[in-house]
Amino acid sequence: MPEVSRFFGVIIYMYLKDHVPPHFHAKYGEYEAVFSIETGEIFHGDLPKKQMRLVQAWTELHRTELSENFRLLGTEKATYFKIKPLE
Repeated sequence: MPEVSRFFGVIIYMYLKDHVPPHFHAKYGEYEAVFSIETGEIFHGDLPKKQMRLVQAWTELHRTELSENFRLLGTEKATYFKIKPLE
């Protein structure tokens, strides 16, 4: 599970050759959620409200990069690149 970004205690990661719809995973302490790349909404799991908002803001800024990483991780080479964190 490649880590693509990390900010304010939130770890963003994706799985190799993961199922559609395009999504990513976010972990904060004991909380974990799956976010839609397209909408930025949680479709599985939970995060505290503050961290959820941070992840959604980050998603808005990096939607294109997230989509490209999802695509790349689904290929035979399964490559990816790090995405700039929120600062």
